[in-house]
Amino acid sequence: MKIGVLALQGAFAEHCAMLQKLGADSREIRQRADLDDSFDGLILPGGESTVMGKLMKELDLLQPLNEQIERGIPVFGTCAGLLLLAKQIEGNEPTYLAKMDIEAKRNAYGRQLGSFIASAPFAGIGTIPMVFIRAPYISKVFGSAKALAEVDGKIVAAQQGHLLVTAFHPELTHDTRVHSYFLKMVQRAAKKDS
Repeated sequence: MKIGVLALQGAFAEHCAMLQKLGADSREIRQRADLDDSFDGLILPGGESTVMGKLMKELDLLQPLNEQIERGIPVFGTCAGLLLLAKQIEGNEPTYLAKMDIEAKRNAYGRQLGSFIASAPFAGIGTIPMVFIRAPYISKVFGSAKALAEVDGKIVAAQQGHLLVTAFHPELTHDTRVHSYFLKMVQRAAKKDS
């Protein structure tokens, strides 16, 4: 199993390390040519979503990533990755991939000083540690999106078919369960395709 990890900014190395711990191969995606390799799944890490969106456009990654998502490749977006996948962002801010039936609130917990760690139940997994860094939250799910976790009444994880998002950074903990959850999504998608 090979997972592509968008490596333009943010905690992509930590995602790669988590995947390695779980026995999955990863490949960093930095330029258009990196998409010539085939992937079973894709991770969009945290970082700064507007910078990542602009870089995806400048590096001619936006359209080919959109095409892969439309073909059904499983995608896991964390923090900024959640914002990249959201169909709506409060304040009518620009969207980029806009594939998931969620509305998100950017920097919902304030600036860097508003970062925090919590523990909360995640559907199908149990209670897990959650690291929030200048995090968004999901203000609304609609269509076929389903909330998977909440902290203080705010949705912080959701899934819609082959798309998974978290407002927090599971790659910054030692808990592998969210990444395992995603890898199971990838395995199910591979079985459907075979």
